[in-house]
Amino acid sequence: MKVGITYDLRSEYLRLGYSEEATAEFESLETINAIDEALRELGYSTDRIGNVQNLTTRLAAGERWDLVFNIAEGMHGYAREAQVPALLDAFRIPYTFSDPLVLSLALHKATAKRLVRSMGLPTADFTVVSHESELDTVHLPWPVFVKPVAGGSSVGISGSSKVEDKSELARVCRDLISRFQQPVLVESFLPGREFTVGIVGTGDRARSVGVMEILLRENGEPAIYSYRNKQNYKTKVSYRLGEDDIAARAEQMALRIWTSLGCRDAGRLDIRCDASGEPNFLEINPLAGLHPVDSDLVILGRLRGIRHSDLIESIVASACERLPGQAQKSAGAA
Repeated sequence: MKVGITYDLRSEYLRLGYSEEATAEFESLETINAIDEALRELGYSTDRIGNVQNLTTRLAAGERWDLVFNIAEGMHGYAREAQVPALLDAFRIPYTFSDPLVLSLALHKATAKRLVRSMGLPTADFTVVSHESELDTVHLPWPVFVKPVAGGSSVGISGSSKVEDKSELARVCRDLISRFQQPVLVESFLPGREFTVGIVGTGDRARSVGVMEILLRENGEPAIYSYRNKQNYKTKVSYRLGEDDIAARAEQMALRIWTSLGCRDAGRLDIRCDASGEPNFLEINPLAGLHPVDSDLVILGRLRGIRHSDLIESIVASACERLPGQAQKSAGAA
């Protein structure tokens, strides 16, 4: 079975002049090597395709694959994560992870929050600000939390994201809109515990990998799992398994959202508690990072004794359930 691998290699974009921050979601060669090695250990023949431009060229030349292991994030637009899956759908080539619809709505954080709220599940009150002239429409209690509406890997999130007054809000919004050329999400700040819930599988076969609580150390940016804290997690962040009743409620919420939105194969949901301790939906990542050491889903798996290769095996096994005539495989240790 021939498995192609689609991805955006960070070093290639850095050579083109993109910044470290703009390429934060893209993959290192270490990640691609680890995925490739895991697939080969499972007995697959692998082919490194690369980004959407490479995929387009090779499809036009008539090349095909039995399955594509897709971790391409894309560079431009709200549907950037959906570009590779949409092309693969057009050519009827199966692939890992969620479809274009799910990836697009999940990337746009306000859209995801509206859908979750329609399920009757709690998420912080919010509004979207596209221009400074819209700041007068913000009627939320202070403090608020501000971030790009379609960012990833905590890009654009810093100590300045927690905003205490209107003048500060104007300054932060101006900066983010200018830097990232997209609207910002302004939401009520949730002061409680923060969790990420890892999930593998699809539909009624989806299951939790576990719940990981994020604890900020004293030398990190306070109160926020920021870009800087995440990039320097070994010294600024501690992680532990969430195993109490609140963590269990966060896990149940995550599974319900995952299956209701139609997410596939593997991903993460971020959940934070309000002042009363009630878990609230923050955002969903159906195309989670898979760095063999540093990605949150992999760290969570490691806390549960799940190897990176086991996680890759579970992802492929879930995707193979969608292959015509393909015998279902065991979902592996994860």
